[in-house]
Amino acid sequence: MSGAARVAGWAYLLAIAVIVAAQYGIYARLAVPGDAAATARNFLGHATLLRLDAVCAFAYAFGLIVFLSALYVVLSPVSRGLALTAALLRLVSAFTWVGIGVVLLAALRLGEMEGMARPLLGTSSDLYYAGLPFYAASATLCAWLWRRSRLLPRGLAGAGVVASAWCLVSTLIYLVLPPFGRAVNLYTLDTPMALYEMATGVWLVAGLTDRRLRRPSP
Repeated sequence: MSGAARVAGWAYLLAIAVIVAAQYGIYARLAVPGDAAATARNFLGHATLLRLDAVCAFAYAFGLIVFLSALYVVLSPVSRGLALTAALLRLVSAFTWVGIGVVLLAALRLGEMEGMARPLLGTSSDLYYAGLPFYAASATLCAWLWRRSRLLPRGLAGAGVVASAWCLVSTLIYLVLPPFGRAVNLYTLDTPMALYEMATGVWLVAGLTDRRLRRPSP
């Protein structure tokens, strides 16, 4: 089980590194805030970067699948049903990232027809927020299982429950009431959860669960 914990940690940290690099190295470089047309022209005018962005989305989806599989091995002894539910929810999120990659490649194929490609590029953002509640629900369940297992510090696991539940609730509100995104910075929806999961990934990679795995669960 300690091996699965390390695999989960590495898979998450590498996956998040890929998607952060894509977000800030590609998207942020080409996006023009408040101007969808200029953003579309920038993306379509840099075909290689757009393809790289799609590949990063596929790589992130693959990393999530490895992550959820290893995490299921670690957390299923606590509650097989909840661990399986969390894995399936995160699998849905992984599929949305596959969808994002396909949408980016499809937009590139329609590059000569900017009017058709522009809505597709906007769809990638819609897919992200459609998949986020599934990811957040999975993260909430996993944080709860971590807390019950005592394999993570109780404070870290408790913070994970709060951060993930906040992401779940706030994202659902945003999907129903888009103006909520103007009242609350959208980065605050998932950033606390991401920071918690990065801290968890570091904990797992460092092998700090090994000592706790030798103790019987209370």
